[in-house]
Amino acid sequence: MAILDLLKPKESKKTEQEVLAVFPQEIFEQGELTLKDIVSPSALEVNPSFLRLGEKFSRTIFVFSYPRYLHTNWFSPIINMDRVFDISLFVHPIDTSTILKDLRKQVARVQSQIVDREEKGLVRDPILDTAYRDLEDLRDKLQQAQERLFNFGLYITMYADAEEELNKTEGQIRTILESKLVYAKPALFQQEEGFNSTLPINNDQLLIHTYLNSAAISSTFPFVSFDLTSNKGILYGINRHNNSLILFDRFSLPNANSITFATSGAGKSYATKLEVLRSLMFGVDVLIIDPEREYQFLAETVGGSYFNISLTSQHHINPFDLPPPRDDESPADVLRSNIISIIGLFRIMLGGLSPEEDSVLDRAITETYASRDITPETDFSKTTPPLLSDLALVLANTEGGESLATRLKKYTEGTWAGFINQHTNVDVRNRLIVFSVRDMEEELRDVAMYIVLHFIWNTVRAELKKRLLVVDEAWWLMRREDGASFLYSIAKRARKYYLGLTTITQDVADFMESPYGKPIVTNSSIQLLLKQSPATIQKLVETFNLTEEEKFLLLESEVGEGMFFAGLKHVAIKIIASYTEDQIITSDPAQLLLIKKAKEEFSEQHATQESGSKNYEPGTAKVPNS
Repeated sequence: MAILDLLKPKESKKTEQEVLAVFPQEIFEQGELTLKDIVSPSALEVNPSFLRLGEKFSRTIFVFSYPRYLHTNWFSPIINMDRVFDISLFVHPIDTSTILKDLRKQVARVQSQIVDREEKGLVRDPILDTAYRDLEDLRDKLQQAQERLFNFGLYITMYADAEEELNKTEGQIRTILESKLVYAKPALFQQEEGFNSTLPINNDQLLIHTYLNSAAISSTFPFVSFDLTSNKGILYGINRHNNSLILFDRFSLPNANSITFATSGAGKSYATKLEVLRSLMFGVDVLIIDPEREYQFLAETVGGSYFNISLTSQHHINPFDLPPPRDDESPADVLRSNIISIIGLFRIMLGGLSPEEDSVLDRAITETYASRDITPETDFSKTTPPLLSDLALVLANTEGGESLATRLKKYTEGTWAGFINQHTNVDVRNRLIVFSVRDMEEELRDVAMYIVLHFIWNTVRAELKKRLLVVDEAWWLMRREDGASFLYSIAKRARKYYLGLTTITQDVADFMESPYGKPIVTNSSIQLLLKQSPATIQKLVETFNLTEEEKFLLLESEVGEGMFFAGLKHVAIKIIASYTEDQIITSDPAQLLLIKKAKEEFSEQHATQESGSKNYEPGTAKVPNS
């Protein structure tokens, strides 16, 4: 009661109940958190030439002079600068009748000066003549309603972590503007008004304007930054220059191939899985060669097929399989192409072949196929293809082939026999197919990737469909010339079969040192460059003709940030996924452990609830524990 007496004015006649009813509401209103409290900086310091907002510095400059003509996109170098700043454009209409009166007086003044110079016998002044023509032209257009005149204000507020950086940014912007005869200067002693003028509240407090007609103002509008937004396609990410969406259809380009370069942990597999997930929603079939078992959860989540290729796996692929010839192909072409690919496989398996061994092997493979009635003249669409042991038997009975047969024994009779000397038993009738080679011994991993890639290529050739083929950690194949050559041949021929090849690698040096590295890049219409290491950046600078700014952008990028090239355009990209997509495609070990733990807890809770429901006896008041 004593506290209430102190709070209540002496002349007030309110009862204690009324004070108790009002007092808590007043306290609540005083302590209520508003939007202004949330967005306002922790501290504000106003200086004549800059503002300090918490730990950030800001400076506002305004444009005060323009040239006679402003060409379209003159403002684009400023908009596309890799700096943080806000731009405000204020357009204040002017009454046409009022401005026509002022123009009439101005024309009379200029004309008077011209006549006065002529009477004095002075040389013609081109400045006065030009001004007279411009004024008359503007009067005609205003009178005919072809133009409008406006008071135009252009303000730019820059942000930096230090005053030195702020000065540098201002110098860059003013240099670019002055190269186009546009002049600007800082709003000295008006930085607070300038900052408020560039806030998104439509409040022009600087009121520093220039007369511009509608044609000149239209050239200033900031809808000129680089973008890769199309009417169809999938979302690849956000344009870091202007926050626009990068929507693109890779199949609309001359070829649908793409290549991704990034350091380990930069987000290359994350970006690829995001593209795969979104492509599936648009009816695209996807086949993936997965060296690190990163795509298993994605395949299981969307109902895809996952095959583990290893020495002890139950899944087998026979390299002697043949695709059925299409209408535009002859059996002889299919057989010849397959024999060439198999010889490339044996070069990898046996560590190279001499010209004599190459010739013997070519003849032996042809005879091995013929032993199963597979020849260029026969219909082999329903025949059973031979196995590696059949080839070894033919080589053992061929002059000059005994050595090759002996070298193949470890694949037909030894420890590695279960891997390759089996008939194919994988079913690829699914929208998403993932082949994992993580559990394959490192010595055989490039062999396994070649065999899987050859099998996928035969599957692609058998039926025309809109497909993506993802080859992750492609540097395994690029280490051997035959593997690199085969990958390059797919990149060249993929378009014919409605296929988009996605090549991903973190070892840029090994990839580009291969004679097929640069040709694969040039045969890829889309290139995604994420964070790079200083050791490999120079190779990318030379390959992609990067500027110094783009070079440092790749060196300083965060995870999921980089540059996206599509055709002749390229933009800075930030890859963003929704929460649900992120849970499906994440490769972060810490996040995967949390997801695994949440699943285990959910399973335990579900089991406890089921157990409790079985122990529950109807008619009793006891509730089972859950």
